[in-house]
Amino acid sequence: MARTPIDITVPDLTGTRAVVTGASDGMGRHIATRLAAAGAEVVLPVRNPDKGRAALTAITAAVPAAQVSLRTMDLSSLESVAALGATLRQEGVPVGILVNNAGVMTPPQRQTTVDGHELQFGTNHLGHVALVGQLHPLLTAGRARVMSQLSIAADHHAVHPEDLDWGRSYDGMRAYSSSKIALGLFGLELDRRSRAAGWGITSNLSHPGIAPTALLAARPEVGRSRDTLGRRLIRVLSDRGILLGTVESASLPALLAATDPAADGGRFFGPSGFRNLGGAPAEQPLYSRLADPAEAARVWDLSLRLTGTTALDASPR
Repeated sequence: MARTPIDITVPDLTGTRAVVTGASDGMGRHIATRLAAAGAEVVLPVRNPDKGRAALTAITAAVPAAQVSLRTMDLSSLESVAALGATLRQEGVPVGILVNNAGVMTPPQRQTTVDGHELQFGTNHLGHVALVGQLHPLLTAGRARVMSQLSIAADHHAVHPEDLDWGRSYDGMRAYSSSKIALGLFGLELDRRSRAAGWGITSNLSHPGIAPTALLAARPEVGRSRDTLGRRLIRVLSDRGILLGTVESASLPALLAATDPAADGGRFFGPSGFRNLGGAPAEQPLYSRLADPAEAARVWDLSLRLTGTTALDASPR
């Protein structure tokens, strides 16, 4: 089936430093490539240096004039996130775009981060909360746009405050949903608190629909020795242009949320096709689980406490 080309226009980003997590492959690498093509100076914090160097090579091959560089960061370690923050603060370059894209999905068995948190909650959510806190002075200096990547899974299940780390009864999919709901609530609260405190930070959310990304691929580091059956099915449907998106089209809602001047904060973007599985990017209504400001404030306070983040404390309500 022929696929109708889908794309957006990314504005000129010359002079803007962009930090993109999860850019060593998949959607993150495509997002970083498009930002670099628009003139941004792109920083790729990576856990795996070999994959990082491969991404760097691919980006510069696609955009020969790209200004792109690697840094070391493991989102599953608060110490590693703090080290990256210290490095970037020492460099002193304001950050104009932060794309919170990295993530892990449904390890077969419960795993924990260096800090003892369930791997998905600790990586997908707490790691990004800590990164926002570490980069806060650079984000305010750059009047940054922060974009947090959710999932259609954030429209299901709930955050589990009584067992955030799934120590009593692990369910990989429910834990994944919980991590993405928490990140979405935090992203919306970041926008509200920025407006109240005058930080100048704009925070939006996106989700990619469904596409054959690396999330469900073989990942020995999370205990998955081969691609899941779901990923193999997604690949077949995507290749045939049936309902689902491609890695490239799935990255467009995040790019829209991060760069569109009309995306002025607290907005949510995703594919506009059937059941939002694929198609052109567009603004969408918030999922019901993201709509309660009181719940967002509770998750905000809890997240700052769990990460030891103090830079975001002083915003009035």
